[in-house]
Amino acid sequence: MTLISKQFALRSGASLIASAQPSRQKSFLATLTSEQLAALPYLFDFWAMPHQVPPEGDWRTWVILGGRGAGKTRAGAEWVRTMVEGPRPAVPGAAHRVALIAETIEQAREVMVFGESGIMAVSPPDRQPEWVPGRRMLIWPNGATAQLFSAHEPESLRGPQFDAAWVDELAKWRRGAETWDMLQFGLRLGDDPRACVTTTPRRNGALRDVLARPSTVVTHAPTQANRANLAESFLTEIEARYGGTSLGRQEIEGALIEDVEGALWRARQLADCQLAGFPTLDRVVVAIDPPGTSHAGSDDCGIVVAGVTMAGPVQDWRAYVLADLTRSAASPTDWAQAAIDAMDHYDADRLVAEVNQGGDMVEAVVRQIDPLVSYRSVHASKGKSARAEPIAALYEQGRVFHARGLGALEDQMCQMTTRGFDGKGSPDRVDALVWALHDLMIEPAVKWRNPSIRGL
Repeated sequence: MTLISKQFALRSGASLIASAQPSRQKSFLATLTSEQLAALPYLFDFWAMPHQVPPEGDWRTWVILGGRGAGKTRAGAEWVRTMVEGPRPAVPGAAHRVALIAETIEQAREVMVFGESGIMAVSPPDRQPEWVPGRRMLIWPNGATAQLFSAHEPESLRGPQFDAAWVDELAKWRRGAETWDMLQFGLRLGDDPRACVTTTPRRNGALRDVLARPSTVVTHAPTQANRANLAESFLTEIEARYGGTSLGRQEIEGALIEDVEGALWRARQLADCQLAGFPTLDRVVVAIDPPGTSHAGSDDCGIVVAGVTMAGPVQDWRAYVLADLTRSAASPTDWAQAAIDAMDHYDADRLVAEVNQGGDMVEAVVRQIDPLVSYRSVHASKGKSARAEPIAALYEQGRVFHARGLGALEDQMCQMTTRGFDGKGSPDRVDALVWALHDLMIEPAVKWRNPSIRGL
């Protein structure tokens, strides 16, 4: 298919032909041959908005942050085309094996492959790939392939290897860090393997880590940037309902909102307390916040490992958060086993468990796994925010440090406010953190200030 010369793009001036006056559009189209007219819809370089064009330079990951309807999916699909297509349908392109990853296989298929702006819709007839449902795979006329993966199954990325990857809506993946890590190990083919990430920004540890890498480049656009392709009623409605709100800033403006008003912890504060290594710890505990039920829709079981150095008086002690091993939809036996395994792995001195919901059942389940475990139950007599505030004060004093890779825990921390938890569900990870640091730092300080209870 003959490409339209660059001169046609220049004739359109600084604005897109799609946004020009009808008379100018007709004048421009009259200069094209029938072959060029047929090719025009598929020349994305001609139609693309600035945020949809890959930045120049040496990068490994391109992140497209945008509001709803900003054209992120179209940009991702077109980028895949530029990677796999050669100058003619049967000629290989820069990439031969591509990973397409969404939160679920269904979303990858319905949005990335068959969506209105997906790969099939934007591909010219002579370059359109074949869909092989049994293999969850696209195969192009030149032999290039793209395989679909779900972010719910990071282990499915263990083994395959790629020279390109399109990652959609990374910011909402529950297992984002694990899936991203598995992809990086497989993104190893060719001379310059690259990934394109299309996402509406949310507070998410995996996205934050990707954005912080020096090999990442970012383009950004609000919903309004693509208004020519969106219903005016849609734009009016979402602006009326969400304009000026934090949700609107995130979903319409495509802004990455890091901090919640009144939050007990701030994203920058947590980034500054990360350490690559820790000193020898004098005491280590594993704290768990068990869910009240164990079915698929249950809250997570928060499991956090932390330790303390006890040099000098108690006000000079320092705490270190080593791991967040929180389990989703786990049975009591599963989370109890995970907690006991964590004690063995980190050589912990005590298991601390909140028992407001489970009562004696929590200890009974734990002791089924290890009858001799050093165990202590704790009861919540205050609200979650009231319990968290003394722990937040330790962070403000610079007395608590984090291992790297605790993004999911830190996301919950940034949503814990003086009014309560600002996120969805229950802050199970934060609850476990609070109990761990209470046992390591707060309770010893209380005993030190009250000589009458020091021996208790």
